This record gives sequence, C-alpha cells and structure tokens, in this order.
Amino acid sequence: MKIAVVLFNLGGPDKIESVEPFLFNLFNDPAILNLPSFIRYPLAKLISKRRAPIAKNIYKEIGGSSPILRLTKEQAISLENSLNNTQKTSIYKVFIAMRCWHPRAMETVNLVKEFNPSEVVLLPLYPQYSAATSGSSIQEWKKVAKENNLNTKTSTICCYPEDNKFVEAHIELIKKKIEGLKNFKLIFSAHGLPEKNIKKGDPYQWQVEQSVKKIMEGINNTNIDYVLSYQSRVGPLKWIGPSTEDIIIEYSKKEKHLVIVPIAFVSEHSETLVELDIEYEKLARNNGCKNYTRIEALGTNKHFIQSLSDLIANKDVNNFKENLYPPKNRCPSSFTKCPCLN
Repeated sequence: MKIAVVLFNLGGPDKIESVEPFLFNLFNDPAILNLPSFIRYPLAKLISKRRAPIAKNIYKEIGGSSPILRLTKEQAISLENSLNNTQKTSIYKVFIAMRCWHPRAMETVNLVKEFNPSEVVLLPLYPQYSAATSGSSIQEWKKVAKENNLNTKTSTICCYPEDNKFVEAHIELIKKKIEGLKNFKLIFSAHGLPEKNIKKGDPYQWQVEQSVKKIMEGINNTNIDYVLSYQSRVGPLKWIGPSTEDIIIEYSKKEKHLVIVPIAFVSEHSETLVELDIEYEKLARNNGCKNYTRIEALGTNKHFIQSLSDLIANKDVNNFKENLYPPKNRCPSSFTKCPCLN
C-alpha cells in the first residue's frame, strides 16, 4: 500500500525578483482578500507593487531569499524516514505544496499522480487551523486535484494544537533556554489575524491559546511569568492582540530578560529571522532590554517529527467524520469556520 503525504506551507520567494509575484499570489488569495475576483486581482497587483520594496529589503536581510522551501524539504525527509521506519505495512512518500510560491499545488498534484498512491494524506505545517492558512491550502488542493482527475482517497489532518509530541517539542526547547534564568518574561508570539476573521468563526486564536495552555501545564512551573501576543500586523484593520511589539516595549522598560517563543511557526522564515530576530530585538534594546533570547522554530526536532508521524499513523483511529482529523478537544460550536465541526 502506497501513501502520499502532502505537507502544506506558505512558501517564500526564491530570489529577490520573485518577491513581487510572491506577494501578488498572497494577496490574490480569496482567503486573504475576500473580494470578488474582478476587484481582488487589480487590488492584489497594487498592494504587491507597493509592498515589494519593503519586502525586498526584508529578504535582503536573510540572503536574498526565503529559506522556507529548503527547511520544509528537510522536514519532509525526516517525516518520510520516520514513517517508513515505523510503519512497515505501507510505503510512504512525502510531498510539498506551497500556497504562494513553488512548488504550487498543480506541480505537486502531478507528482502525486506519478507516484500512484492508494491514499493521500493532507497535512498542513500550521499547527493551529485558520481559514487563511490551512483552509486556503486545503481548498486549493482539492480544487486542483479534481481538475486533474486525482480521485484517490484523501484524508485531511486539519490541525494539532494540543498534540502531546508537538507540545513536548516546545517544552524541551523552552526548558533549555530558561534554565538558570532570572527576572525573565516568556513571550509566546503567533502570527496575527484581523479581529473580524475571529468574529466570523475562525478557530485560530482559540487554538493558539490551547497550545500555550498545554505547554505551560507541561512545564509545570507556576512561577514562570508568560504572555501570548501576536505579530506581523499589516493594514488599517483592527487585529487580535495584544501585539508582540507592545509587549516587548512594556517588558523591556521593566528590564526583563525577554524570551520569545514562535508558537505558530514550525519553520524559520522572514517572520522569525527578520521580524523576531532583528526588528523586535532592536525594538527591545531601544527600550531598555539588556537580554533578548529567541527560541528556534521546531524544524526537524525529533518530538515534532514524531508528532506528525503519529498523526498520520493514527488518523483512521482518531477520525470524527469525513476523513478529517481534528484535535482531541474539538473547537467550540461557535467557530463556524472550523473544519472539525463543519
């Protein structure tokens, strides 16, 4: 039995010249700009053209391209090895589909067809579900797969915010960094969303909160001072908060040692390597912070790879309905955009 696993991620420009078309793909996504296509397309062109100079400078800070494809390939190799070493009844091959840059879903669908699996498992590298991230990738895949007659049985692992091994990976990395530290503030930073997305029923914020809650329960130290905040705000809309920038300024002025945890990013990319490592550290230093520590993204951490491997191996046992695997504690029924419920 051959099983194809498709890892979803956002993708990133592979060279400076790719920055503007990458941004166009991002803003032309109806999950990002929920407008009719005849309005969204020219607006995406305008936004990507205006933002390109700023974004190019960001990518120049990290060598002129995004490392996300290389790092996702490393995760794919580690996951494929883990599955084939532990699941002897099937042959697994792991593929990558990026939402906004190559390899896109169309390219990967053709590769999966060549592999000719008996089952396809869709696995977003977004631990917490949002319609703008996992939902968009899953929707695009199903559309492209149908158009190209890939009718293989397909299962979807929508999210895993409280998975034990995922949590254990974070606990391990955090404990290594905070051992022996005094007077520190642990800041969990997640990518933000417009507040209106949450009000429309997106479960992302709630799931991020559950991740942080379970990690802190696992660390089992009530003396740790921690907070959850959100970064990467763009545009005039009101975003969920508190903002990571505000939190950094507040606790830098109190001369805390800041320890930053990227809770919603499992791969290093511009939001971690530039925003957290360069821009926010500078912000902290300018406001009195003398010690700033950023914990690395999970990458190929053995516990994280085991988490993904176990999710795939146990998907049939844990299914609730329609080949969709939700977290152990289902989202509240008020979350109308949560695929665990709809």
